[in-house]
This record gives sequence, structure tokens and C-alpha cells, in this order.
Amino acid sequence: MGIFNRKDMLGSMRYVKECAVIFGITLIGELLNRMLPLLVPTGVYGLFLLLVCLCTGILKLDQVEAAGNFLLDIMPMLFIPAAVGLMENYDSLRPIVVPVLVICLVSTVIVMAVTGKVTELMMEGRKKKGGGDS
Repeated sequence: MGIFNRKDMLGSMRYVKECAVIFGITLIGELLNRMLPLLVPTGVYGLFLLLVCLCTGILKLDQVEAAGNFLLDIMPMLFIPAAVGLMENYDSLRPIVVPVLVICLVSTVIVMAVTGKVTELMMEGRKKKGGGDS
């Protein structure tokens, strides 16, 4: 018996398949970004396509859920290269640190407020429809 058993291999293949689906949708988003003359980031195209696929049933949640959860779990590590780049270029960024921090704080508060309000409205709409608290 080798290092991996059959169950481990099948579980690993599930991650590979789900990542391939997610990265394929991201690739389509990249192509849309290059073809359409809109000022929309590539990631937004990919996320919108994934949402449309999930909402229409083209893609089932269990076809991407494990890889999506894995990517969310490792997300903090994905910011390390950007943080290192900022630290290496701190001398050139020093004159604009305060405005950037103010912009980040204000935009974070605005995003949190809008997200909370939209969530409240959606929950109220669900209660009015008779969907309950689920």
C-alpha cells in the first residue's frame, strides 16, 4: 500500500476538478475583460459569471464548494506578496500614506454600512415573502 489510499486520491482529484472549474470561469472573465470596452475588473466578470452559473443551475454549489472554501481559508496568505511589496516601496509611498489610510478607512466603513443595509433589506423581503429566518 502506497502513501495515499484511494479515498485520499479521489478527494484530491475533487479539489483539482473544482479549481479547474473556478479557474476556467476566471479565464472566461479575463477574455470578457479583454473583449468588452468596459472599465470592469477581470475578477468582477469572473465572480458575476460564477454567480450566474450558480443561480441558473448550470453549476451546482457542491461542484465548487470545497475548492472555494479552501481558497477562502488560504486567502490571508495570498496578501503576503502585496504586503511585502508595500514594505519594500515604503520610502516612495511615505508622502501619500495618510491620504491612502483615510481613503481605506472611509471606504471600509461605507462598504460595511451598505452591505449591512442591503442584508437588512433582503432579510425583510424574505420575511415578507414568507421565507422565515432560514
